[in-house]
Amino acid sequence: MSERSGGHRDVPVLDLDAIIDDPGTRIIVCCGSGGVGKTTTAAALGLRAAERGRAAVVLTVDPARRLAQSMGLTELDNVPRPVEDVTGDGTLHAMMLDMKRTFDEIIEAHADPERARQILTNPFYQSLSSSFSGTQEYMAMEKLGQLRRSGEWDLIIVDTPPSRSALDFLDAPERLGRFLDGRLIRVLTAPAKAGGRSAFKLFNAGFGLIAGAMTKLLGAQVLKDLQTFVSALDAVFGGFRARAEQTYRLLQAPGTAFVVVAAPERDAMREASYFVERLAEERMPLAGVVINRVHRSPAEGLSAARSAAAAEELESRGGHDLAAAVLRLHTGRMQLAAREHREREHFVTAHPTVPVAEVPAMWEDVHDLEGLRQIGKLLATQ
Repeated sequence: MSERSGGHRDVPVLDLDAIIDDPGTRIIVCCGSGGVGKTTTAAALGLRAAERGRAAVVLTVDPARRLAQSMGLTELDNVPRPVEDVTGDGTLHAMMLDMKRTFDEIIEAHADPERARQILTNPFYQSLSSSFSGTQEYMAMEKLGQLRRSGEWDLIIVDTPPSRSALDFLDAPERLGRFLDGRLIRVLTAPAKAGGRSAFKLFNAGFGLIAGAMTKLLGAQVLKDLQTFVSALDAVFGGFRARAEQTYRLLQAPGTAFVVVAAPERDAMREASYFVERLAEERMPLAGVVINRVHRSPAEGLSAARSAAAAEELESRGGHDLAAAVLRLHTGRMQLAAREHREREHFVTAHPTVPVAEVPAMWEDVHDLEGLRQIGKLLATQ
């Protein structure tokens, strides 16, 4: 790991090629706030890894369609799709998390056919699997674990949801445990766990008031659907909790690298600081931070002040409108670069040991494989 200076304080440089070339690196998690180029970074890393010999798969949890478009795919779904026109000896697949389909797969894989049918057709399950708070994070953990256990890919790159929810999947095992251990769930599963008619007598004796109140609030059919769902799902959920905890430990283990993606703007850099601190608290292996869309000028020797003064002088003379306009554009670009430099320095001051890679702003949005290759080269050229 080298260090960069020259206008910046010395900062460890994030060597992404070393990370993707290391066969011991099996998972890269890209996280960051929305609108900072996180999806593009994940796709570019996947393509570069594949073209350098890795069998890579990119899993996006972000519902944006940019990943499919840039990889030449008409659609992304819950099944890894091969990406064509990848040069080199590796392979690249891409997929988008479908949380309901993933939930269905868990039920189908870990319940007998009759119990699976009861669960999948239950109205409460159909609502839960589509809109229950936290389901996306639970399913992201499950899908990551599935991909890792399959052994089909030697590098998995996860593109997480935008903003702080990107790290919510770190809480999935604990939140799932709280849900399963909650009083309502214990009440609803009590009859089935006790077994027999005596169990229902016990249930009615001990929880009659609760059941009556819930019936008035939810309706008899809804309560029955909820009871049926919870009873049928109890064993399946227990297995999912164990797998989620196993995946959590996998994220902490050697072979996983978290890459925080940011833009050189105040809010985005604050979010990057939050991610860095949260990952440290969770003892997750942080590889470094990618700062995207950094503005630079080929004429950095000409300061904003001198450029503005020269433009003003030409305008006062008259007849040099084009040259003055170019100088004004340069002035604005240098002022923007100065603001970005200050934001970067604030971050570096707070996190002096965190490796950083910078990617200059592109003239146009990335929309194909060639654009992703260019981003990959920029990520590697530090």
